[in-house]
Amino acid sequence: MSGVRKRKSYSPAYRREAAHLVIDTGRTIAVVAREIGVGEQLLGRWVAVERSRSDDPPGALDADERAELERLRAENAELRMDREFLKKAAAFFVTENQNR
Repeated sequence: MSGVRKRKSYSPAYRREAAHLVIDTGRTIAVVAREIGVGEQLLGRWVAVERSRSDDPPGALDADERAELERLRAENAELRMDREFLKKAAAFFVTENQNR
């Protein structure tokens, strides 16, 4: 059964974080999907689910808490991108040093 592929499953936390990479940073679903290696349609569904959840009941978070949460989510997304870049750069320099 080499032709049968098992579907990859993603945790609810991963889905939320991936959706917020789109929601909080303003980047497109296509760009984020490429960056994290998931299909655009799949990520689009996660974003739709997460956006529907953002209709919090009144009083769930006050305006200051909401602003702080959004700022922290954007900062978290930026730090993740920085970390990924640094991992790739480190791997590049390791191979450069090995090829000398």
